[in-house]
Formats: sequence, structure tokens, C-alpha cells
Amino acid sequence: MADDCIFCKIRDGDIPSEILHRDDHCFAIRDIGPAAPTHLLVIPVEHFTFLRDMTPEFHPTLGAMFAAARDLAAAEGIDESGHRLVINQGNHAGQAVDHLHLHVLGGRPMGPVA
Repeated sequence: MADDCIFCKIRDGDIPSEILHRDDHCFAIRDIGPAAPTHLLVIPVEHFTFLRDMTPEFHPTLGAMFAAARDLAAAEGIDESGHRLVINQGNHAGQAVDHLHLHVLGGRPMGPVA
């Protein structure tokens, strides 16, 4: 855990947040600055920053994150209309928190990614 990581503090209950999903690998919350009507974050339980550092031992966590995203999209009613999944990596991509997380965005039409 990084001592100043907001996601680790939410995970540990030090910062209150509505947890929408939790399992052994990941948990999910609503983004506090939503970019779409539905904007959820799926976050690994283990503090992890970059996919480039990923080893095969982390593969079950990634699988759990995508399964949680699928289930949350259905629960939020955006699975049929469509939703976007995004992982930002590094400053140029807009990664605001140095703890890997998967954005689940939906609830409105979105244009193609350039």
C-alpha cells in the first residue's frame, strides 16, 4: 500500500465511500468527478500502478476487474445500450491516481476514440 493512495484509504475504510462491488481481487466505487452519467471505477485490492509491471500472478485480478465491470454495467442498466472501459496509464494518458483502475463509462452516446 502507498501511504498516500486515496484508493487504498477507501479500500481500508479510512475514507468513506459507497462500495458497489467487492471480492478478493477488486472493489468498485462511483467516480467523484464523473465524465458520463454512469462513471464507475473498478480498483484492484492490491496496490498496483502500471500494466507494464504486471506479472502472470496479476492475471486473475485483471479477469476479476473485467468481470466486475461487466456485472456493474448490467446492474447500472448500461450493458445493452453500450459502455466504455478505460485504463489510463501515466501522465499523458490522464492517470490521476497512481493505483491501477478501470473506468466504466456509460449512460449517454459517446463518440469514437481518436
